[in-house]
Amino acid sequence: MSFPLLTATAALPALGAVATAAVPAAQRTAAKWLALLVSLAMLALAVTVLVRFDPDGERYQLTENHAWIRDFGVRYELGVDGIAVALIALTALLIPFIILAGWHDADPLETGSRRWRPTQGFFALILAVEAMVVISFEATDVFLFYIFFEAMLIPMYFLIGGFGDRAHAQGEETAATQRSYAAVKFLLYNLAGGLIMLAAVIGLYVVAGNFSLTEIADARANGTLHMATSTERWLFLGFFFAFAVKAPLWPLHTWLPNAMQEATAPVAVLITAVVDKVGTFAMLRFCLQLFPEASKWATPVVLVLALISIIYGALLAVGQRDIKRLVAYASISHFGFIIMGVFAMTSQGQSGATLYMVNHGISTAALMLVAGFLISRRGSRLIADYGGVQKVAPVLAGTFLIGGLATLSLPGLAPFVSEFLVLVGTFTRYPVIGVIATFGIVLAALYTLVLYQRTMTGPVKPEVSAMPDLRVREVLVVAPLIVLLIFLGVYPKPVTNIIDPAVKQTLSDVHKKDPRPEVEAAK
Repeated sequence: MSFPLLTATAALPALGAVATAAVPAAQRTAAKWLALLVSLAMLALAVTVLVRFDPDGERYQLTENHAWIRDFGVRYELGVDGIAVALIALTALLIPFIILAGWHDADPLETGSRRWRPTQGFFALILAVEAMVVISFEATDVFLFYIFFEAMLIPMYFLIGGFGDRAHAQGEETAATQRSYAAVKFLLYNLAGGLIMLAAVIGLYVVAGNFSLTEIADARANGTLHMATSTERWLFLGFFFAFAVKAPLWPLHTWLPNAMQEATAPVAVLITAVVDKVGTFAMLRFCLQLFPEASKWATPVVLVLALISIIYGALLAVGQRDIKRLVAYASISHFGFIIMGVFAMTSQGQSGATLYMVNHGISTAALMLVAGFLISRRGSRLIADYGGVQKVAPVLAGTFLIGGLATLSLPGLAPFVSEFLVLVGTFTRYPVIGVIATFGIVLAALYTLVLYQRTMTGPVKPEVSAMPDLRVREVLVVAPLIVLLIFLGVYPKPVTNIIDPAVKQTLSDVHKKDPRPEVEAAK
């Protein structure tokens, strides 16, 4: 038997989480280093997957298929296409930076504090989330995917509720209450979506007789499996609802600002740059492959909801007074672009959406982690409490600016390429939607530049006059992300080469082709 590489990519962080949690309480530093080494080893495995994957080969590669629950047709079935490979690489890349950025976030609080912050538990939970996200990208058995799609909520609940942001001006009790509220809201929203999806998963099994994505998709393509139109639409809605909550798509987005506001900056990055990508990925892998006709039927409504997310998220970001809530609403706007690209049903739109998942993860990580370093120095999330930071901490201000410019999709930085592809792909089929969506770019420029102006420029406020610049550990976190933003902004071909074949196969699943441009004949 060949080495089960995909199983290893999920098992390594899972075993690392157990080992980290088992480190004696007094050995906090050892637990941190163990978690970091495990995440780096996982990155090496992800690179191995990337190298072994052939974009021009079979659709699903490095496959593993074993019987699991025979009586119910559940199998341990894994496989990756180009989209999954790109997102696994993104996840493995970001986790070491998340661990480094949160190096002191779970240290014991001051003497007399009633809160217990188990350092080992914090880093173990991060590795557990990584394991569950990775296997979600790899699972080609619908039931196997569902288990880990739901299971990742548990460690995320404890990361939000148990390890919240220390920058809270209203006292420890109020902070604990708000953290609990954010964690419970996150859990309830996503559990509700998951329960509706469970009903759809059961319905799919009743119709198809198994849970294998590849078998069901092949049976649908060759005509041996027929679904009534109404059945397919109801099943699609069950899956899509769960993915829209996770994504998050308006109006199911309201859990995200609370979760990102109350979580530490590294955990906020884990939410929006890693976990939420499972929702948009699943729309491509499951909704479009399993329910192609229902996906086309729902496209007009989904595009309108995505457009609302783009404009609504950007408008609310403009009016925010809290730095982390601003980034949260900006992310809602960006996820609107991703979902719009998925359902534009064009190769440019879906390639742009997949590339956007990768670029958004890098740009949001850069901006939010630098914002976290800023907040930890001042002890406040409020924009009004800052001013003149660039004069006392120029490196911090410079990296914050680059992260912000990437968020507004400045040409030359990675998100611009993906946003441009999404807009082109949408405009060719839905020109009105494409034109309106461009206003989201204008609003992004507004909230990003206003944020920078109010925090980094102007007179130096007394509270920030002694603010230290980025330390070596913090530079090691931010610098590689900045380099990636510039490199992929200038040369995105390494990523597009991997994802384009998978996108073309997804388009063929829904029997869609790119619209031919109408060119007036030369007179």
